[in-house]
Amino acid sequence: MPPTVAVVGGGISGLAACYHLVRAPRPPKVVLLEASGRFGGWLQSSRSPEGAVFEHGPRGVRPAGPAGAQTLHMVSELGLAGDILAVPREHPAARNRFLYLGGALHPLPSGLGGLLRTVPPFSRALLWSALRDLLTPAGTGPDESAHGFAQRRFGPEVAELAVDSLCRGVFAGDSRALSVRSCFPALFQAERERGSVLLGLALPHGGVGGAGPEAGLARRARAERWSQWSLRGGMESLARALVAFVSPRGAELRCHTPLTHLRHRRGQWQLTVPGATLTADHVVSALPASALARALPPEAEPLARELRAIPAASVAVVNLQYEGAALPVTGFGHLVPSSEDPALLGIVYDSVAFPEHDGTPATPGAASLRLTVMLGGAWFQQSFGDPALVAPELLLSRARAAVSDHLGLAGTPRNAIVRVQQDCIPQYTLGHWERLERIQRFLKEQQLPLSLIGASYSGVSVNDCIASARAAVGRILGSPPEP
Repeated sequence: MPPTVAVVGGGISGLAACYHLVRAPRPPKVVLLEASGRFGGWLQSSRSPEGAVFEHGPRGVRPAGPAGAQTLHMVSELGLAGDILAVPREHPAARNRFLYLGGALHPLPSGLGGLLRTVPPFSRALLWSALRDLLTPAGTGPDESAHGFAQRRFGPEVAELAVDSLCRGVFAGDSRALSVRSCFPALFQAERERGSVLLGLALPHGGVGGAGPEAGLARRARAERWSQWSLRGGMESLARALVAFVSPRGAELRCHTPLTHLRHRRGQWQLTVPGATLTADHVVSALPASALARALPPEAEPLARELRAIPAASVAVVNLQYEGAALPVTGFGHLVPSSEDPALLGIVYDSVAFPEHDGTPATPGAASLRLTVMLGGAWFQQSFGDPALVAPELLLSRARAAVSDHLGLAGTPRNAIVRVQQDCIPQYTLGHWERLERIQRFLKEQQLPLSLIGASYSGVSVNDCIASARAAVGRILGSPPEP
């Protein structure tokens, strides 16, 4: 009898774990438990009757690095290569990003010219910030807030405008609370290895190389200089393709099956779900850290305590589509520093990157414009109250006002969708790395066959989640999964 692996949580991490498990030379029995009525987690796409695609979660994936290449290989294996929508680096959606500050849009500096001259909203050329980084001694503390790190190395303006906005755009989080070591490990390591962030990023560094020679889609992505990619049917089609792949290969997929209790007895896990108890030899938890904590038994309280200490931010995602409207600028979108408007994280100009998702206009020849307004994050409670109780009409009104004020689009949108994604982005606060070490130490000391994967631990991007699943399956099987 092959061992049984129970995967708990049917988002992209759990589905990727199932994918790698069923492709093993001697696959275990795989059972996937998902509490909701659908698989895919935060990969949520919807389509209007006119064919417009709206993303309510991640809307693009970067192809760079070993993790990016592995994701593209998976996409190819799933038969989705023909559905790829790629954005090359020369495209405005890759080159142009903006900050909204002082009631105006400001292009973020790019290229050498942007470093050498003063570009608003910065009060002096960023070359001075670069020189500061080259001359500032390396920090010696084990961790530091992203804001503190940026201020020390690049000065207060870079910290309060650029890094503050970046943390809001990536993590929907507060740069003063987030850990640079855990949120931006490449910057932390660059300083430690070279004494300067810029030198560390520019010069080759030690360690193991990439994931071997590139093949297929990853090679094409490099040759065509992709900045990001999506799928013709939206990002949720990746989740649907994974379900279609693993189901006929022996994985048992169960929706509406929340894990209520988890206990390890005599070398086996007992998983309590509504109306039944399942047994498994190994459990892969792709649940948010706090959800796993609620299912653990009293004897695992040291683990549950660490898991509960990993918070998550809620984001209101407001999709808007306008007809006959045009943007005053073209690019990926704009971010809003917390000093300008804490409640408004930023606006993504979806039609610029992926016009293929615009659908058919009601008026032939009319331009269609899709935008996504991101609200709340670490400021949700203070701005809108309880995410579970906030009125969608309030969020829509706030989003439309922002689009009008920032972009001059005052008309009524043809389509408007409001989703409140509760606790969707884990927050890696100061000391997150120590928390992960204590979690792993507990699992090892207790000899628990439990793998923790997903966005709560080592990266919140789609690539990070898929990579964490692949690494965990490699440890369960005793060897890395086939690429």
